[in-house]
Amino acid sequence: MKKYVVIIFTVLAMVNIVGCGSSQQDNNKKSKIDTTAIQTSENKTEVIKQKITPCIWVETKDAKAVADYYLSIFKDGKLKEHHKYKNPPEAGGGDFETAVIEIAGMELSILAAGPFFKFNESVSLVINCKDQAEVDYYWSALTSNGGAESSCGWCKDKYGLSWQVVPVEYFALINSDDPKIRDKAMKNTLKQKKLILSELK
Repeated sequence: MKKYVVIIFTVLAMVNIVGCGSSQQDNNKKSKIDTTAIQTSENKTEVIKQKITPCIWVETKDAKAVADYYLSIFKDGKLKEHHKYKNPPEAGGGDFETAVIEIAGMELSILAAGPFFKFNESVSLVINCKDQAEVDYYWSALTSNGGAESSCGWCKDKYGLSWQVVPVEYFALINSDDPKIRDKAMKNTLKQKKLILSELK
């Protein structure tokens, strides 16, 4: 665990080093650094809109490849940051990368630091789909190329991250005041992998 903590502190330290200037530099250099720091601060304020940003630790060390993968699925997304780092000797050396992407209006941080942790279903991301066509698209995109289907609308992408691909109308069905509608939706959910809205009604 100590090694993992060192990795995180290394990232934080590098961010601080980049953003801060030396107090021993002359006034001209200090002025230039102060201006850069202000610009960086303004950019960060504009970039980080969420109070809480989910961070996923992937088993690869190529954060850009992970970012590209998710951006190929979420077409309106964008890459916001990508950084490469080297671990200090006391952390065992080695390289790791980070990236920040925005997908479907959500900021997601990626830490690509090697195969130390694996995802499981205790944490998943829910995609609220407007209709069956959107369900079909995300289900196919996430389960292909190394992903896997599960049940009840759950699946995994090729990195092992769990997703719930759900049509928004589904929630109205399982929370209906009519017990017949609610029970049919719940019963048929257990029979499905990808949610098929027409079979749940």
